[in-house]
Amino acid sequence: MALEIERKFLVVGETWRDQVQSSTHIMQGYIAHTPEVTVRVRIKGDQGFLTIKGASQGIGRHEFEFPIPQAEAQEMLRELAIMPPIDKVRHHIPIGNHVWELDVFAGENAGLVMAEIELTEHDEDFVLPDWAGQEVSDDQRYFNVNLAKKPYRQW
Repeated sequence: MALEIERKFLVVGETWRDQVQSSTHIMQGYIAHTPEVTVRVRIKGDQGFLTIKGASQGIGRHEFEFPIPQAEAQEMLRELAIMPPIDKVRHHIPIGNHVWELDVFAGENAGLVMAEIELTEHDEDFVLPDWAGQEVSDDQRYFNVNLAKKPYRQW
């Protein structure tokens, strides 16, 4: 099983912009969501993905991701997903031994800028950049599935 361990932080300031290594546009939506499992469809650049995630256990959860044709991902997003979709640009920023993923949200979640770091262990050390503000790893409002249900602009 694949285990995803990640920590999320709100982003403060703009100093991160000079550190971006690469960027990708992402559109994603949620097909199913229960306390036990979440099913997501994502278009990342020109590729489609279907992802199944288990229930969160602290900052970790099981995650399985499968590539699918982009046309099928677009159709699932349009026909099956909770609306509005999550629209964001993901920036990759290498710091220390990790690559941070910094998301600048658009659409109904415009104004939200959040960064996450994926870890291999729950207690793994990492470098916290100066633009990483309040940690929101345990705040369910910031889970993407909840941003689809109740976008940031509606808070």
